[in-house]
Amino acid sequence: MTCDPHWTSYISAFLVPLVACIAAFIAFRQWRTAQNKLKLDLFEKRLSIYHSTTAFISSVMTSGKASDDEIRKFMIGTREAKWLLSKEIALYLDEQIYNKAIDLQTLHSMLEGEPVGDVRTKNVTEQAEIKKWLAAQFSVIDEYFKPYLKIKH
Repeated sequence: MTCDPHWTSYISAFLVPLVACIAAFIAFRQWRTAQNKLKLDLFEKRLSIYHSTTAFISSVMTSGKASDDEIRKFMIGTREAKWLLSKEIALYLDEQIYNKAIDLQTLHSMLEGEPVGDVRTKNVTEQAEIKKWLAAQFSVIDEYFKPYLKIKH
């Protein structure tokens, strides 16, 4: 009779590290899944801000004016930009696009009841310049948002 260990002792000695490796692999994959979920969630929130901005500009281009309701939707839709995007983009949205929209709204309200003449012509010209500026912002917005709307693996 030999004193060699039984084959089950070899298997049990091999199974403990194998189970530990499998558990470590599963934990790693769960961590990676959580990271990818975070990336997707950030992407969706940032895309929402992008859509709010482009929808607002499209609305102004379609109607020719910045209505109170559209400005409110824009402000609500882009409110989180300061936390989800860079400070530069948040300032761009708040100080440039919003201010141009308010200027356009003010000029539009001043135009009502204004008789034909130099003041009316100047007002319409200023409105046209703001609308041209807003129309040109589509490509600027794309450049601002490009680094934030890429999903990297």
